[in-house]
Amino acid sequence: MLDPRQTRRPAPVEEDGVPLVDAVAPAQGPPAPPPGVAVVRGLRRLCGPGVVVAVAYVDPGNFATNTEAGASLGVRLLWVVVVASAAAMLVQYLAAKAGSVTGRSLPELCRDRYPRGVNRFLWVQAEIVSMATDVAEVLGAAVALSLLFGLPLPVGGLLAGAFGVGLLALRPQGRRRFEAAIAALLLVVLACYVYQVLTVGAFAGAAAGLQPSLAGQGAALLAAGIVGATVMPHAIYVHSSLASSHRIPLRTHRFDIVASLSAAAFVNVSILLVAATVLSGGRLDEATDTLTAAYEGFGAVGAGMAAAFALALLVAGLAASGVGTLAGDIVMAGFVRRRIPLVTRRLLTLGPAMVVLCLPGSTTQALVLSQVVLSFGVPFALLPLVHITADRALMGRQVNRRLTTALAVVITLLVCALNAAVISALFTG
Repeated sequence: MLDPRQTRRPAPVEEDGVPLVDAVAPAQGPPAPPPGVAVVRGLRRLCGPGVVVAVAYVDPGNFATNTEAGASLGVRLLWVVVVASAAAMLVQYLAAKAGSVTGRSLPELCRDRYPRGVNRFLWVQAEIVSMATDVAEVLGAAVALSLLFGLPLPVGGLLAGAFGVGLLALRPQGRRRFEAAIAALLLVVLACYVYQVLTVGAFAGAAAGLQPSLAGQGAALLAAGIVGATVMPHAIYVHSSLASSHRIPLRTHRFDIVASLSAAAFVNVSILLVAATVLSGGRLDEATDTLTAAYEGFGAVGAGMAAAFALALLVAGLAASGVGTLAGDIVMAGFVRRRIPLVTRRLLTLGPAMVVLCLPGSTTQALVLSQVVLSFGVPFALLPLVHITADRALMGRQVNRRLTTALAVVITLLVCALNAAVISALFTG
């Protein structure tokens, strides 16, 4: 009897000169995935908390403040966008470090370390910040749907709210799916502004806007709005929570933050520069809502410019709508140990935005004011963050260096100074 191990396998049969593998051939491993699936899997591996946070930095509030700043003041406030973007990287790194080292979100750390009254105050203002964020996101998406498809603003607001719920439904299926979906939406926004920048050569006069100045009517208010739209308090809470569940080294968080927020910074700089190139010098109809007037102004350059602007605004609003609702859930769970269903929270936070959409008036002005509200919330997220990450007993070897703490304190003081300038401008006209 032949030893089965010594039995030779028959040669594969050929058909039309192509060898066929017989049915009993040894397994060659799983088949290679189709190219589209491979791209999605690669995107998911590259996605981290920074991608989710980056979407919060290019929400419709950024479009409103940066477009209005570029149209009314040219490149004069470009330095604010650049400085705020650099500051955001440091702030988000501290948030990621706090969550990664302690395994808890910033609201949870505040609850454990501060008196009950302080925590109640921090919770209430954080909820207000989350609602202001939702207003910006829903308004922006509704305006974009109106520009692209002619939908009434309230209908567009409801669709934006529904999309946010659908986006959050991906989280129970695995955080990578949620983050990959956010990354794909961010890439669409990025591609739209690459197209606009290349079309009008927007970076040609950028150097003139890097000299610090707040000269010009409304510059202080717009600067505060830019800071509020760039250094986002709700993004700090979200990042600390996401980092607490991602068991990755701090150096990976650093790369994730720099890469993701650099993309967001490019978008913000591009929004201002494109508006300054195309819409400044009286080419923006002041009697029309800024975003609508911007769409019409870009349309005078070309249909592609207008479509890219509206599409980027829509995608940014839809993506950020889920992140804002997630922030509210993290805030409530951390500060007061309570949770409500995300759908219920979405409906509650949708209310103020729907009221604004149903009332007559400028949606862009509402967007800018929502970013000013966010700016007032930044110190109440930054102060606990700096205090906690500078605590050696809590952070161990990962405690802040003195220079890091000093820079974070300077950022906080600058935000407070901008807020004071806004208050002064409101009272003095």
